[in-house]
Amino acid sequence: MTEKEPIIKLRGIKKSFGKNVILDGVDLDIYQGDALVIIGPSGTGKSTVLRIISGLMLPDEGEIYINGEKREGLIDDHDNSMAISMVFQQAALFDSLTVRENVGFFLYQHSRLSEEKIKDIVDQSLEMVGLPGKGDLYPAELSGGMRKRVSFARAVTFNPENPLQRPEIILYDEPTAGLDPIASTVIEDLVKDLRVSSEACKTYVMVSHQDSTIRRTGDRLIFLYNGKIQWQGTVGEIDTTDNELVRQFFSAKREGPIQVV
Repeated sequence: MTEKEPIIKLRGIKKSFGKNVILDGVDLDIYQGDALVIIGPSGTGKSTVLRIISGLMLPDEGEIYINGEKREGLIDDHDNSMAISMVFQQAALFDSLTVRENVGFFLYQHSRLSEEKIKDIVDQSLEMVGLPGKGDLYPAELSGGMRKRVSFARAVTFNPENPLQRPEIILYDEPTAGLDPIASTVIEDLVKDLRVSSEACKTYVMVSHQDSTIRRTGDRLIFLYNGKIQWQGTVGEIDTTDNELVRQFFSAKREGPIQVV
């Protein structure tokens, strides 16, 4: 039986900001259909990993392989062999644009689709995330949870006339940060529902600190600390592992190997 090949591979990834070493030789494999959650204390480089995967940031050292091909440069430096979408922690919407213009931004800028066709595509995406009829509103008129859902709609919107633009992987950076427990549950359910119902979203990598989000959306976990992957496991192993870093993280105890800043 042939072992499944990863669709994305990071090898020996290093990244520093000034004298602060963030990533120190990270190796990571991402497989088709993965629901991978990167966990660990704040400031340990979890979001940096997402930005390097997405091509928004270059590592100082190391190699990135997309479908077996080594990627050089940033995302705009070449044609990608894989479409990758990212949902940012703060939603990253344009305040001066309507919800419809935000969700369809890429289509308006980079396709020859008619205005009516783009409207239909965007409205389908908004329906998918539970925001039908909200296209004419502005971000300031939405709650925090609704803005997050708009960013989800944008991430799954692509030109159906160009299947190569369909996102094969979505990167979620703290999608439930700053939300109340009920709004967090809505977002967690949406992540899982999109994986089933959308043409995109079958594979995702998420960064999260929130216990419920980790347990409800993740299958596979990696624990990042001191620039390295210190533990890998499944959600089912959270409460049984002997790894002291994981045990301290989920118990929220001050005493342990994680240094409290």
